[in-house]
Amino acid sequence: MHSVEDSGSKMNIQEFKDFACASIDYIADYCENIRNFPVLPSVAPGYLSRALPKCAPEKGEHWNHIMEDLDRNIIPGLTHWHSPYFHAFFPTGQSYPAIIGELFMAGIGAVATKWDSSPAVVELEVIVMDWLAKILGLPEEFLNCSEGPGGGLIQNAASESTLVGILSASHKKIQQFRIENPLMDEWEIRGKLVAYTSKESNSSVEKAGLIASVKMRLLPTDQNGSLRGSVLEEAIRSDKINGLVPFCVVASLGTTGVCSMDNIAELGKICESEKMWLHIDAAYAGTALSCPEYRHLINGIEHVDSFNFNPHKWMLTNGDCSALWFRNTTYVELAFKTKAALSVPQFKPELEHRQIPDVRRFRALKLWFVIRIYGVEGIQQHVRRHIALANYMEELVSGDSRFSVVVSNLGVVCFRLLEDESVTQLILERIAMKKCIYIMPYYYKKQLLFRFVVCSRFSTRADIQKSWDEIVNATNEVLITIANSKDPVSTV
Repeated sequence: MHSVEDSGSKMNIQEFKDFACASIDYIADYCENIRNFPVLPSVAPGYLSRALPKCAPEKGEHWNHIMEDLDRNIIPGLTHWHSPYFHAFFPTGQSYPAIIGELFMAGIGAVATKWDSSPAVVELEVIVMDWLAKILGLPEEFLNCSEGPGGGLIQNAASESTLVGILSASHKKIQQFRIENPLMDEWEIRGKLVAYTSKESNSSVEKAGLIASVKMRLLPTDQNGSLRGSVLEEAIRSDKINGLVPFCVVASLGTTGVCSMDNIAELGKICESEKMWLHIDAAYAGTALSCPEYRHLINGIEHVDSFNFNPHKWMLTNGDCSALWFRNTTYVELAFKTKAALSVPQFKPELEHRQIPDVRRFRALKLWFVIRIYGVEGIQQHVRRHIALANYMEELVSGDSRFSVVVSNLGVVCFRLLEDESVTQLILERIAMKKCIYIMPYYYKKQLLFRFVVCSRFSTRADIQKSWDEIVNATNEVLITIANSKDPVSTV
């Protein structure tokens, strides 16, 4: 009878090395040839269920067979987010240093709760978060190494960071309000809490309000998509009259749709006056702060209580890796620290009390790899190159009299066709049908726009030109069909 080791039911060290080498080669070839893949898959729902067995294998398989299935069944069903022709949503971070960082994270398999559970996991995160804050030009008060109570840590996503900010803010406001109104209990106060964000903010902000069980008001923006102080003041005044307790503002530095910037300076002064928490969601645009010429975007940062951005969007770092800083970590620790955790700390900061999960992965490792390999200059070059490519796209759009640029911010260009919106819809459908590029429709100020984002780190001017040519060709085809048909909607 064979032993477990001889049965082939587990991978030995040599097989692991062979599998790992083959996998690295596969990933490298995938990145090298990513332009050859259609950016969108041509599969129908349920395709994978039809291709794979209904039950797990009874006996282990050789890794070669798994690689064959990967090639045959998985890759054809992927949307290739790192394709130079992917222009939807926002960038999702990826780079060779980050990939290696992920490999080490998985291979070492370290996690941490308190410092003594894995000292290097905790201490490297503290160090890297300070490096990152300095790269962005954040005030010293946000650093872990500062003498004050500020500090930062890595969360899973911007949505989680927003939730942590809202929960910290609500806890702080409830404690303050109970001092002023000792006859009211916590749940009575909680039912009156109201937070504010703009109608252009990410849907995760509204979701965070739902999870935190607080009212979230979506406020209108100005002509540039920015939430302004006067609008916030009026909302606060109205809510106070109705007996509500304003406690938090979630401002966007780079909204999801058009990458607009809320006026942090105006909002911050009001928050300070009203003793309200100001959280900044800079998930995408925060990376631009690595370049000094974009630091003006955080004018008013002196009023901010918590600040978040995602290195796993634009800063070349594979997810999950969302950076969150607090001006005063006392409030998040009061909100999250349980009685069971009350003990003498071996190391400060105690990051485990600034997050929702109890356990944290070694996410700082991949960020450390990226920062060390690219350096600050490499990160800046990446940002500037993407913005230059977006500017090139804006030039191409502006050079065609049939189109008009509506908004262009950082790596995001939104434009419209000077025709009826039904024509725009037909063009978007034709582009989607061809699957050569991936762009998103977006309604902004009641206008249907083409939303184009420079996403891939592989993108070149030639790729932007090719993507623009696809848009132009689809436009020409639709307009010709309309001109030759009495019922264009039914024939296109």
